[in-house]
Amino acid sequence: MYQLTGLTKRYAQKGKQVTALAGVDLVIPRGQLVAIQGPTGGGKSTLLQMLGALDRPTSGAVRLGGHDLSTAGGAALTDIRATEIGFVFQSFNLIPTLTALANVETAFAGSLARVGRDEVHRRATAALQEVGLGERLSHLPAELSGGQQQRVAIARALVKDPSVLLADEPTGALDEATRDEIMSLIERQWRDRGLTVVIVTHDSWVARRAERRLRIEQGQVRDI
Repeated sequence: MYQLTGLTKRYAQKGKQVTALAGVDLVIPRGQLVAIQGPTGGGKSTLLQMLGALDRPTSGAVRLGGHDLSTAGGAALTDIRATEIGFVFQSFNLIPTLTALANVETAFAGSLARVGRDEVHRRATAALQEVGLGERLSHLPAELSGGQQQRVAIARALVKDPSVLLADEPTGALDEATRDEIMSLIERQWRDRGLTVVIVTHDSWVARRAERRLRIEQGQVRDI
């Protein structure tokens, strides 16, 4: 699914060059559940941005299936993010003035005319039912618990049936019981859909549930 070759990312910070990724070579097979751990500032978020086509490397290559994310144009990257990759974040990133259903429907913002409003409504409703929120369609985020908000975010990430799910600390804002529920939900979606899942986490309990664990430190990645 992913092939990273010589992946390097440098930033200018306060007049100095900071190396976030230092020549990373990595293959993530299709359908694998991977957890990435490492210290703050070690390159976890930068690596996830590269996998998500949110940033470009300074040098090296990132391939997602048949796509070269390091050289694709802006419009192509937008299309890849919209169709191939689902994102889940620690802070949920829900729009507070929209219902759970409307938040999931935002995944189709760029393709509403092509898909059709009725189909968008049907698919968003089905996605929320799949994550156990079929009775919460009309609730605003403030009317939902943290775990329920993350379920909405997962439904939004998966409603367009992507091949990849990228999760940045998806359980970081949740208590232990809710953390377990969310991880079980992600694992079920991974198995049922055949997804490739990459989770960045500080939580070793979450990481141990992955098929594969990676550690990134000082811009270098290794299996653990």
